[in-house]
Amino acid sequence: MIDEPFSRGESPIHALDARFRLIACLALSLAAALARSTQPALVVLAVGLACVVAARLPWRLVCGRFVAVNAFVAFLWLVLPWSTPGEPLYVFHGLAVTREGIDLAARITLKTNAILACVLSLLATIPAPDLGAAMAGLGLPDKFTFLFLFTYRYLHVIHEEYGRMATAARLRGFVPATSLHAYRTYAALVAMVLVHSYDRSRRVYEAMVLRGFSGRFRSLARFAPGRADVTFLCCSLAVAALAGALDVLPWSAHG
Repeated sequence: MIDEPFSRGESPIHALDARFRLIACLALSLAAALARSTQPALVVLAVGLACVVAARLPWRLVCGRFVAVNAFVAFLWLVLPWSTPGEPLYVFHGLAVTREGIDLAARITLKTNAILACVLSLLATIPAPDLGAAMAGLGLPDKFTFLFLFTYRYLHVIHEEYGRMATAARLRGFVPATSLHAYRTYAALVAMVLVHSYDRSRRVYEAMVLRGFSGRFRSLARFAPGRADVTFLCCSLAVAALAGALDVLPWSAHG
């Protein structure tokens, strides 16, 4: 199965109702994504990091996730400060680094890390089957929940199918290269993986229908929210509302 290293643990975050964590993550992420200044993103980032600490996640894995995401964000710092019009701060061989470009890159960096911290601490700590049950419990369409759970379940199956076919190709003397023959082999390999995956999906669906599947997964997860869950959700919504309010305050600096 797909590894879920953050979903296993005993912490105050893991003990919270999965539905409430899903709502809190959505609210905080939206507040960060819609922020027009750095203050709301900083607030959400602080709360997200606090949740990461409270979830007692392994820091090596957490840092690895942040490094991977910020490796892509780093490319923005190579482009935005030079390409965004505004007040020049430094000119190098005709290229001007603008204040507005730096502010935009910093704002995107803060937003990205804030959302990532919320997702790691609030969503990644929920096992995928429980997350599907939480979606259904919040009234999301059954088809959406069904597709999510099926995608989670069969990603590793498709990966194993690809591994078997790649091994078969190597046993027949295939050597990866930048040649037309190699490209054709890769194309045929991907095509066969898709064909085999489709055939397997039809067999699985027919087997499920024969067992009485009606389009909705039944989950054994039972949610019983308590005072701690309600308190956490109210605090999260209050923080999201505060972050949104910071954008409309007179002294808020918009980038």
